[in-house]
Amino acid sequence: MIDIDGGDKHGATADARLAAIVDSSFDAIISKDLNSIIQSWNQAAERMFGYSAEEAIGQSILMLIPDHLKSEETEIITKVRSGDRVASYETTRKRKDGMLISVSLTVSPIKSEGGEIIGASQIARDISAAKESERRIRLLMREVNHRVKNQFAVILSMVRETSKRSSDPYEFEELIRARIMALSRSHDLLVTSEWAGASLFDLIQEHLKPFGREEQILLSGPVLTLQSNAVQNLGMAFHELGTNSSKYGALASDAGRVEITWKIGSGAVGGREFQLLWEETSLPRPGDKGEQIARKGFGTVVLQRVAPQSLGGSAVLERSPGHLSWRLDAPLASIIVPQAGGEDDGAALGFGS
Repeated sequence: MIDIDGGDKHGATADARLAAIVDSSFDAIISKDLNSIIQSWNQAAERMFGYSAEEAIGQSILMLIPDHLKSEETEIITKVRSGDRVASYETTRKRKDGMLISVSLTVSPIKSEGGEIIGASQIARDISAAKESERRIRLLMREVNHRVKNQFAVILSMVRETSKRSSDPYEFEELIRARIMALSRSHDLLVTSEWAGASLFDLIQEHLKPFGREEQILLSGPVLTLQSNAVQNLGMAFHELGTNSSKYGALASDAGRVEITWKIGSGAVGGREFQLLWEETSLPRPGDKGEQIARKGFGTVVLQRVAPQSLGGSAVLERSPGHLSWRLDAPLASIIVPQAGGEDDGAALGFGS
């Protein structure tokens, strides 16, 4: 004996479960008739598009479609009428507040008990976050491509300038290897931050670490995040200064001292300016006439021309027995990544801090 009432109860339970699944879905699930009039609207659709069910039901689905994409709906309804399921595709839809969002849509025909097509169900998934991630990856790849080409140009310049002043192939190889490794250290800092820049403290420490004698180095200045171009060019400068100091200057003995200070001041023609001073003192070496830093040539090119010109500034390099100073002045806008709330106050730190 068949329990008709029991069968109805089971059917009602199944309908209730289906309704609960639709209502709790994270995807917007919408049904519409063949005239594109909305018939049902779940909670996810409310969250995604900003319309309540009362506002949406009875309205045309066209209210969600930007003007330049309205022809999509005609194509969708044509396919639905023929009984075809519309394969998932990515498009753009419009919220109640007018904001455009990226969505992935899947559309399927709805049939009556007699098998007649009476409408369509539409499942929309918000893929705005994924699209933004793709956009950022494309931008990052373009930036990386640009930077890599720039690195090649710098390396070629290194090879050319170093070869002019080195007749010993072993010395040439050593100098080129050290300079390329210095570029690599700057590159690593930028990769870590996804090319958003690097801390000036971190940049100096990274380039001076190979020379040791951390206790003889003092860093003092405000906490700044450098633009990628400044990271590369200042990194090259710090490497050349550190190399010279470790061979001929303050980092060549226990008695030397290196002070690197920077601040933000006013430029000669107005505007804020980045001012950095590398100053080192050491015991004069026998026969020291202050010419050591010019000995290999490329270091002088970097400090007096490449770094300052690349940053739109100027530099002064001075050398005397037991003393070396390098001062760089450049527009602040070409040095730092703008910070909401401004830069931090100055701080003095030992190299190992």
